[in-house]
Amino acid sequence: MKLCWLDIRNVNGAKEAIIEEAVHQRVDAIVAADQADLEAIPPTVKKVLFPQHQPLPEKLDAVDLVIVDPARHGEPAELAQQYPDVEFGRYVEIKDADSLEDACRAARLDKWSLLYFRDPTKIPLEIVLAAAAGSDGNIITQVADVEEGEIVFGVLEHGSEGVMLAPRVPGDATALKAAAVSKAADLSLVELEITGIRRAGMGERACVDTCTNFGLDEGILVGSHSTGMILCCSETHPLPYMPTRPFRVNAGALHSYTLSANGRTNYLSELVSGGRVLAVDSKGKSRVVTVGRVKIETRPLLAIDAVSASGVTVNLIVQDDWHVRVLGPGGTVLNVTELTPGTKVLGYLPVEKRHVGYPIDEFCIEK
Repeated sequence: MKLCWLDIRNVNGAKEAIIEEAVHQRVDAIVAADQADLEAIPPTVKKVLFPQHQPLPEKLDAVDLVIVDPARHGEPAELAQQYPDVEFGRYVEIKDADSLEDACRAARLDKWSLLYFRDPTKIPLEIVLAAAAGSDGNIITQVADVEEGEIVFGVLEHGSEGVMLAPRVPGDATALKAAAVSKAADLSLVELEITGIRRAGMGERACVDTCTNFGLDEGILVGSHSTGMILCCSETHPLPYMPTRPFRVNAGALHSYTLSANGRTNYLSELVSGGRVLAVDSKGKSRVVTVGRVKIETRPLLAIDAVSASGVTVNLIVQDDWHVRVLGPGGTVLNVTELTPGTKVLGYLPVEKRHVGYPIDEFCIEK
């Protein structure tokens, strides 16, 4: 989980509601310019004083950490000797080559670095993160909104340790915490036994092209019913007559369910460029990937029936072609046209029914 700091220095009328939400959401820190705003904050939240344009107060009684601008307040190491019970961090505004070097130095040497990048490009942040590789410090990047925060969390596949956001309205703290989840929850996959294969006539199937390459034992979960899905393999493995497309999964008929972010399901027909889908490997490790496009075409279809050891039946309808593949135990790659009764494949059994993609506990029969 990445660190979430909420900056209340310029929050106006909704300050009390925003602080209450922040505490309820267990943000990691609340940042204020005045110690008085931090006095009522519970000890479960780090109290950060950031007097950016003001002198330091003589006493620091209600704070855990002070972020200072060395040009105005002095060096963090020297201030830490003056205030031994308080942590100190450095603020750097990156606007040119010299300030970028200052940020790199702070990221390597200081325990806390609060960075503000004046320009929208993320190249300077990439440079700082590379310079700080292996250091023990914490880089907090100031962001304009939750969307930028989510981007910063993923820069160089590592991102800052945290972000600082000035909330505009109640709800921003909740959204920031959701964005701070570093990865999707891993899934408990099960072995399913194939019980039948049959041709299902013509229909539309969807190839899901993503903006990332899949691993050798990675794909997406697809099924005709919300209660059972089979792990469909990406086109990562070599095939005759055509090049590999490691970013693609020939997933299944357009009506099929697949898992996306936050535990929601989507029909394959609903996926669009810029959307999200859950990539899952043979051990159940998952990650959210971005959809580049969905390619829907008419093809002959194959219906695959399977059952779990607990008796849950699963159905998957895919293109009837030997180059369409699913994954078996241990990441074994299986051509769908060569599946036979008794073959074991990997799958997932969500326990909830679905309504417009969201899990819901209600009576529902799918067949």
